[in-house]
Amino acid sequence: MDMTEIETSRLRLRMFTPDDLDDLALITSDPEVMKYLGMNGVRTKEKTKNTIDAILRHWAQHGFGIWAVDHKADRKLIGWCGLQKLEKTPEVEVAYLLAKEYWKQGLATEAARAALEFGFDGLKLERIVAIARPENVGSYRVMEKLGMKYEKDAHYYNVDVVYYAIERHQLVS
Repeated sequence: MDMTEIETSRLRLRMFTPDDLDDLALITSDPEVMKYLGMNGVRTKEKTKNTIDAILRHWAQHGFGIWAVDHKADRKLIGWCGLQKLEKTPEVEVAYLLAKEYWKQGLATEAARAALEFGFDGLKLERIVAIARPENVGSYRVMEKLGMKYEKDAHYYNVDVVYYAIERHQLVS
């Protein structure tokens, strides 16, 4: 299974490159997109570059990570999706972020399903988790569409979150 690129019907998940900085900075500077992500809200171009660098370091260290998400029809970067280590745990979480104009089209679910399939089939993981702020209804609706189940309220990345999980045998196609 190719780790560097995955295609779905509408999306291409691929490795980030330095050329993605301007497009990703546009997305991460949108207050609505960043409303529920971390504590810091919108990101400057410099912070977005640091994010790309951290994503690439995660890939180098763990052999998996977050992909850039391209919309195939529009031929443009629309966000990110993938797997990463959940802060201060041995667990792996699925994470996703899309530009606002691509919300409510099932694209986050499509990208996250591809990431889960990669985690279960390519990495042979038995369990993958996801977290979201309780008020981020759109995010945990994606989790539920994937078959993930609410397990608990938790605290990660300095914020209160809802915590969902899925076992390998529970993934719905």
